[in-house]
Amino acid sequence: MKKFFLIIGLLCGLTTMAAEHRLLSPDGRLALSVYTDNGQPTYTLSFDQTPVVLPSHLGLQLRGEKGRMAFGTNEFDNHTDKGHSLMAGFEMDEAVQRTSFDETWATVWGEEREIRNHYNEMVVTFRQGAADRYIQVCFRLFNDGLGFRYIFPQQRNLNYFVIEEELTEFAMPGDITAYWIPGDYDTQEYEYTRCRLSEIRALQEGARKANLSQTAFSSTGVQTPVLLKTDNGIWLNIHEAALVNYSCMHLDLNDSTMVFRSWLTPDIDGTKGHIQTDAVSPWRVVMVGATAKDILASRIVLNLNEPCKIEDTSWIKPMKYVGVWWEMIAGMRDWSYTWDFPSIHIGKTDYSKAKPHGRHGATTENVKRYIDFAAKYGFGGVLVEGWNIGWEDWFGNEKDFVYDFVTPYPDFDVEEIHDYAKSKGVKMIMHHETSGAIRNYERWLDTAYQFMNKYEYPAVKSGYVGNLLPIGEHHYSQWMVNHYQYCIEKAAKYKIMVNAHEAVRPTGLCRTWPNLIANESAQGTEYQAFGGAAANHTTMLPFTRLIGGPMDYTPGIFENDIHKINPNSTSWCNTTICNQLSLYVTLYSPLQMAADLPQNYERFQDALQFIVDVPVEWDAPYYLEAEPYEYVTIARKQKDKEAWFVGSTNGYEPRTSVLDLSFLPEGKYTATIYRDTKDAHYKTNPQAYVIEKKVVSNKSKLKIFTASGGGYAVKIERN
Repeated sequence: MKKFFLIIGLLCGLTTMAAEHRLLSPDGRLALSVYTDNGQPTYTLSFDQTPVVLPSHLGLQLRGEKGRMAFGTNEFDNHTDKGHSLMAGFEMDEAVQRTSFDETWATVWGEEREIRNHYNEMVVTFRQGAADRYIQVCFRLFNDGLGFRYIFPQQRNLNYFVIEEELTEFAMPGDITAYWIPGDYDTQEYEYTRCRLSEIRALQEGARKANLSQTAFSSTGVQTPVLLKTDNGIWLNIHEAALVNYSCMHLDLNDSTMVFRSWLTPDIDGTKGHIQTDAVSPWRVVMVGATAKDILASRIVLNLNEPCKIEDTSWIKPMKYVGVWWEMIAGMRDWSYTWDFPSIHIGKTDYSKAKPHGRHGATTENVKRYIDFAAKYGFGGVLVEGWNIGWEDWFGNEKDFVYDFVTPYPDFDVEEIHDYAKSKGVKMIMHHETSGAIRNYERWLDTAYQFMNKYEYPAVKSGYVGNLLPIGEHHYSQWMVNHYQYCIEKAAKYKIMVNAHEAVRPTGLCRTWPNLIANESAQGTEYQAFGGAAANHTTMLPFTRLIGGPMDYTPGIFENDIHKINPNSTSWCNTTICNQLSLYVTLYSPLQMAADLPQNYERFQDALQFIVDVPVEWDAPYYLEAEPYEYVTIARKQKDKEAWFVGSTNGYEPRTSVLDLSFLPEGKYTATIYRDTKDAHYKTNPQAYVIEKKVVSNKSKLKIFTASGGGYAVKIERN
């Protein structure tokens, strides 16, 4: 690790108040100003002397007793708790801690081998004299954006407190364009909308009436990351980093002033967080870029997280996998062993009296078929869902029968499958569906992880589908954030990688805990089987969901017509085969699935070859074309090998992409191109593709047609 660390200055005179503090990014293009406005902590941010965040207030409102002041209010003035959130009564110290930091750290896995972490930092103290207490705000200014967090030092009048609401503001420079999904305490599985800020309310209310949105708190609430574009072409992205022991942040828009305000997910009692000092909040992040490609290239979220806490990471091994999953998602088979049980009681069910219905997917015979396919084509793992008891009652939503995570159904032979997979050089991937019964899962966690160690499962896909137990808890509350963190840290002790579905969206914690190897936390491929997803959805994910960490999107669907898999389905996958190939490059994940059925891949073995060849570990990315909602083209260099892969994912409008190969070193190369035909279309001709080879160099510019809902994929090797 290369590191340069310098304390520029620590001013004295802690009780002297200042009018304003300023901070510049290392390249000088971003400028931060911090001051108090009528006693309210306030900041502004500009990029190349253009305001990108207008005066925005900081503070928190605490749940307190009458006569006690709540931070961010003026309660000490009248000694009554009216629930105001005026964020008044602060004075800012003249003394600040100023630091510059520059390091290059090595990734355990990632889109690149090394990441530069370069910022200027300023820690500002705000005092409330009447209450005899203070807080600090740490600001870090990178070349690609701003990160800031609240610091709550331990002190006589600030020891333990309950957050009523965090009142952090992000004032936008006008009615700018937003790319967003609705605010929701329990799911991020929405399609993205592009519109002006002023249009969000009407669109939200329309979606609610159509039962397309479950927005938890307001008609102008959105989730982070939220992508924004100013009218003069500057790109912004608001998110958070290092979400630990705190509630997930959403944003609520005041569409008369165009000011976003943080809105935290509540616990079961309606509070937004229980804090004991010495403590910090997560980082609030504002990415800034001159182009959309700058947003893709930003590593600010990772850099705001702590370095890796796992001493030996040699067991963390990225892989591609297949699995018994899509056939259940598409309705071809079932997760449960049977529909007909004489009785269901934990530890008492007599499976000898069960009546198998023949639709169970996780049978020994079927799993062996996937193991054979994985071994034949070089996939490292096989995921199996529906292998353990509990599914037979879960869909009834009664949850009186819960999983134990170690007891297989009668037709799933754990020992036989383990031995067979091992003989083929394939690892089995565990699946834990909690059904939202959180305390039950935590009680079983050590036993379940020990079971995985015994049978050599290196990774677990965990699920949190449905309403949570205890009833009333939300998926993104502080209580659940702590649960997810508990599972990750517990898994690290057992040398297990975690791929969490339905969990809180990532905030860069995979840097600190790289066994968090993937998440879902967005609308994935399964929605293609649920009725068909938007054809441009995958053009948005790199700019939004993937900002915080890799996604287990589960790409690779070659058969569009779900009716051919499930005669009762009318669903259609809105994508071309070449679009699916492109996702292995554009949607980064170190745990990457080939999600379709083996028999569908066997029909298109020449296209399958790209999935076989594409790696999951990289040396460097190259962001070539980027227009959110429309298209994105990314190239990546394979780790430790002179091979490059390109993916271009297209939205609804057909276009001709210009692939500039200037990122290649000098020399001659062979490019294998997988592209849509001229008459390809996601709806009418999705399986029409051409594979061709061309000799290229770093002077080459290839013009490649991409269909509606299409794309292309390229493998480049030195001659």
